Amino acid sequence: MEELLVTYEALDATGARNQASRRAGERRRAELGRFLKARRARLSPEDFGMPPGSRRRTPGLRREELALLAGVGVTWYTWLEQGRQINASMQVLDAVASTLRLDRAEREHLYRLAEATPLRTEWARTAIPDAIKTIVQSLEPLPASLINSRFDILLSNSASAELFWDWHTMPCVHYNTLWCCVTEPSARAKFPEYDKHVRYLVARLRSAYGRHIGDPDWEENIRRLSSMSREFAELWARHEVAEAERRTLTYLHPRAGTLRLAVSELNLPDLPEARIVVYTPGDDDTRARMPLTRRDQSGVV
Repeated sequence: MEELLVTYEALDATGARNQASRRAGERRRAELGRFLKARRARLSPEDFGMPPGSRRRTPGLRREELALLAGVGVTWYTWLEQGRQINASMQVLDAVASTLRLDRAEREHLYRLAEATPLRTEWARTAIPDAIKTIVQSLEPLPASLINSRFDILLSNSASAELFWDWHTMPCVHYNTLWCCVTEPSARAKFPEYDKHVRYLVARLRSAYGRHIGDPDWEENIRRLSSMSREFAELWARHEVAEAERRTLTYLHPRAGTLRLAVSELNLPDLPEARIVVYTPGDDDTRARMPLTRRDQSGVV
């Protein structure tokens, strides 16, 4: 009888967590709808060179006008504002954000409410020792980043930030290597070996997941990424695993051209869930082109 009681209590606790998660999701979606309505009310047809049309009962663009300008379905956008539980790709959210003329802070807020970004709670719990910060920065001019086992980018030196400066068609809101690959529309054009690269990243994530099964942050991030990317969901379902290996990343840089970068990982005893990733030129031609990835202090190449 005591064992049954313990089982029931565990089930009740799980049910309570699920119910709390559902309530939080409902509140988040409602807040997303209110935010979109408020941003839509700031704009008018005249802002887009459209005639004002008939008399309006409320200020701003109508839903159907916003949907038309963003190139999304009217029904889909209406459901989004109504707080219904629907999936939204990054391309669609980018189109809505651009049409609403959101600034960076507003765009990040939109993506958070739409669950289009990883959770940041693990970042908040990660205190990076000063010695590790110094190591990452001292690796200049080699591009280097500190990432955790979920591929969150915790720290990058200037060489790394500038190497991938033009990576996104829209401002980055993910700060996560895997998310940036599978949600960025231009990723395939920049990685000639994209399929192999992403398959490897997902397999590494699956390996790390074995140490975090049941962790709410991990489970939620996998759910979010699966809903954002069918490609990720299909790869995740394969249950492939991989450990660190010597590999070369081919990257098409907009100014430096084709770069072949050897990828090295440095494990950190002080941060067992993190590692430093360093990119070194894989051949003489790449070494000669690397200075073209740098930017001067005024932000002009």
